Amino acid sequence: MSRPRLMGLLLALVTLLAYLPASRDGFVNYGRSGLRHGKFRRAKRTDVDGNQVGLHHRPRQQLASAHLASHMADCELFGLNPGAHHLVNVLFHTVNAVLLLLLLFRMTGALWPAAFVAALFAWHPLHVESVAWNSERKDVLSTFFALLTLAGLRALCATRDR
Repeated sequence: MSRPRLMGLLLALVTLLAYLPASRDGFVNYGRSGLRHGKFRRAKRTDVDGNQVGLHHRPRQQLASAHLASHMADCELFGLNPGAHHLVNVLFHTVNAVLLLLLLFRMTGALWPAAFVAALFAWHPLHVESVAWNSERKDVLSTFFALLTLAGLRALCATRDR
């Protein structure tokens, strides 16, 4: 196994172990913009009325459609099981850390500095709220799409340089 793959696997494993206790938490019914049980029940409906609420509702936060659509998918897959909802956030954050590692390694060619930055991103205490709160799904989703965009831009620039 190559060193970058081994480093990515190690980063993913430690990140999962660090954030896995969040899957034992329940839903939180307080907070300024937290999703409450009522919104989860509304988002759980997948008929025409439920889709209308989830996909065309215009709250103040950005990425509202992707954010609420991901919660609707969670409710369809797992029901109102809070541990599974939290686990999806943990998985998104783990994928984000590995994406960052691979992106930085491909951009710089230096494995250890890329691994250090990715580990700092993955394990920094500022990310605990984004991973442990279901209402902060928008943070891990926006990071996921931003990293995919940067990876696509890097690939486009690499093909143009040939």
